Amino acid sequence: MILKLKTIFLFAIPFFMTSCTGKESQNPMEKKTIMEVTTFKTNSNVNPIEFATRDAQVEEDFTSKQKGFVKRQSAIDEKGNYVVVVYWESKADADASMSKFMNDESVADYAQMIDGSTMKMSRYSMDQGFNAAESQFVEIMSFDLVANTNLEKFAKINKRVETDFTGKRKGFLQRLTGSDENGRQVVAVYWDNKENSDASLQPFMEAEVSKQFMTKMDQASMNMGRYKFLNMELTNKEKVVALLNSFNTGDKTPISYINPTKYIQHNLSVGDGLAGFGEVMKHTPPQGFKAEVVRAFEDGEYVFTHTIYDFFGPKIGFDVFRFEEGLIVEHWDNLIEVQPANPSGRSQTDGATDITDKDKTKANKATVEAFLDDVMYQHKNDKMTTYINPEKYIQHNPMVADGLEGFGKAMQYFAENGMVMEYTKTHKILGEGNFVLVMSEGKFGKGEHTAFYDLFRLENGQIVEHWDVIAPIPPKSEWKNNNGKF
Repeated sequence: MILKLKTIFLFAIPFFMTSCTGKESQNPMEKKTIMEVTTFKTNSNVNPIEFATRDAQVEEDFTSKQKGFVKRQSAIDEKGNYVVVVYWESKADADASMSKFMNDESVADYAQMIDGSTMKMSRYSMDQGFNAAESQFVEIMSFDLVANTNLEKFAKINKRVETDFTGKRKGFLQRLTGSDENGRQVVAVYWDNKENSDASLQPFMEAEVSKQFMTKMDQASMNMGRYKFLNMELTNKEKVVALLNSFNTGDKTPISYINPTKYIQHNLSVGDGLAGFGEVMKHTPPQGFKAEVVRAFEDGEYVFTHTIYDFFGPKIGFDVFRFEEGLIVEHWDNLIEVQPANPSGRSQTDGATDITDKDKTKANKATVEAFLDDVMYQHKNDKMTTYINPEKYIQHNPMVADGLEGFGKAMQYFAENGMVMEYTKTHKILGEGNFVLVMSEGKFGKGEHTAFYDLFRLENGQIVEHWDVIAPIPPKSEWKNNNGKF
């Protein structure tokens, strides 16, 4: 057990070895508060809720009892990357704790949850002590300075970022700055919640003091992480991701996120309620079911995901969940078999994943709704470029190439072969920031009754990327519940 623990931490040693050598009296880090930052991913079979629970135990039973301990925080970003930040009174205290941790068998099971190949650790001497205990969200940015930067001038600009901009923003709690022995800089900004951090991102990029600050940064060296602290109440999005991830782990905990007395099922191949879900699970193949959530979004009471499945064969799917009082009460989905790359070499799931422009969610949903009305229902093709960027339209439909030209060729092929793609009704338009999902029904191919799930990404008010799942709606005689597809 101890041997495995040591092996994992060998990956981290290069990031702080230099701070453990040399003459201690000449080390500028020795007399300052130390911020220790460790980033990593957990192993694929680790349940996030179990990890959060074990992580809290490590803090309570081990780290907090070490000499010189000030504060420990664990957090996760939207892509599942973790960070653990520990503040120490001195470098000597940090060194002593790490040495003990690497040889303490009581934490070996925790270390084995971590994918050691992804782990990186850095230490920085900070300008002040931590004082943002009520924070729920942190931004951590590290970077090198451009060559020949005047450190005194940089320090003044760095301070002005807080006094002139960040410190005036809603939800701001504390901004800490520091550097490591090699002069690499770090800035940690603590917020009361993620929403207020999100709201400051674009204004920060536009502020004059921020532009001056960024001219001193070596852009190629910059690393930025935005993390929500663990052991907070899970968001609905996090609950859905944990539920889908339970296919991989076999963990039963996420089942508790489904209302046991009200679970309305719209997958027509599955019986209603938890009983229907349980019946499917009885037929799990020996290798189990697998799910890789590529994208996850939240819109009010709804969460929707874009997922790669191994579910009675490789499939791509969109899932939509509705919540009431923190529990899932309704589910819709659309699934299709995994297809080869399209004419532009794109898969059904690759492409952009970052959620931006959350303040434009309503406007982006309205743009997509207008596109459907004008182009897909009223066939006003002359308005196509009003809604779709004519110079940048990335297509993930398995049969269609990029650009408006690719879309036009696909429509021409349909027309020449007596095929249709007809939208007759839109049921839901959901969005988060720059992503909008539309759930529609209509006719496809030779006129088959079809469910269309279309995911659009927008930039500057125009559609620039598209994914979809087009699947037939089975005849009512084959339905295993009476709730309908939509």
